Amino acid sequence: MNERPALDELVAFTAIATQCSFRGAADELGLSASTLSHAMRSLEQRLGVRLLHRTTRSVSPTEAGRRLLAHLRPVLRDLDLALAAVDDFRAGPIGTLRINASETAARLLLRAVVPDFLARHPGMSLDLVTDGRLVDIVAEGFDAGIRLGEALPQDMIAVRLGGETRFCAVASPAYLAGRAPPLTPDDLMQHRCIRLRLPSGRLYRWEFERHGQEIAIDVPGPLTLDHPELMADCAARGLGIAYLSEATARPHLDRGTLVGVLDDWCPPIPGLFLYYPGHRHVPAGLRAFIDVLKRADLTSTG
Repeated sequence: MNERPALDELVAFTAIATQCSFRGAADELGLSASTLSHAMRSLEQRLGVRLLHRTTRSVSPTEAGRRLLAHLRPVLRDLDLALAAVDDFRAGPIGTLRINASETAARLLLRAVVPDFLARHPGMSLDLVTDGRLVDIVAEGFDAGIRLGEALPQDMIAVRLGGETRFCAVASPAYLAGRAPPLTPDDLMQHRCIRLRLPSGRLYRWEFERHGQEIAIDVPGPLTLDHPELMADCAARGLGIAYLSEATARPHLDRGTLVGVLDDWCPPIPGLFLYYPGHRHVPAGLRAFIDVLKRADLTSTG
């Protein structure tokens, strides 16, 4: 190797190899795909070895690329920690804060937290990624994540957002007219239900609990959707019973276009939490975000 690779080239390679996509890495880094392609050609020439398999449809690391990636990840993570350690000496936090959240949590943050955070800290940018799947926030480069308390990884520090939440079964008055409403979760097997397909591809089993008895039902129904608000709209149109967070159902419940069923089988559960790794330095930007979050009015947390 005649010349040490540039740091920008190594960062670009890590992003491409992790995303297995020039376009995805370009979006993450705020660069063009052609700029990244040039950086990869330069890096491979410097090292004298091919790092990426490229086809018209896919990108994947070679064996040499996988080995380099495995060593680079902790090095770049330590570099980020070293740079974050000087944040305390600035007048205010500077940089980009990356948070992964569910769509419901993102809507709550945009309403009650984000405007105040950006106004108080003009040196900060917020990259808020909505994702229906649970991700490894450390491996995918996020500073923090937001999820329901029951879904939190065990090794994380958690900060509560508001109070408890609740999931509920709902239907329109038109759907229930002339039908016997379900009195137990098993009664749902005699109804048309609007099913939810998770990001993993599997169908969600509706979960109920009463007096310590827990039941999960693989409900029947001719309609399957992958977005809660679409489910709420379809339920309000009389297409069947839906199982939704109370926050998603609330506008329809308030208007009377949906009513609750099986309410005594739908107890409150722990609400939303922001979580982050406890084993590394907490960036100043994240600390500032948590401070704003703790002061915010988060009365709607479904």
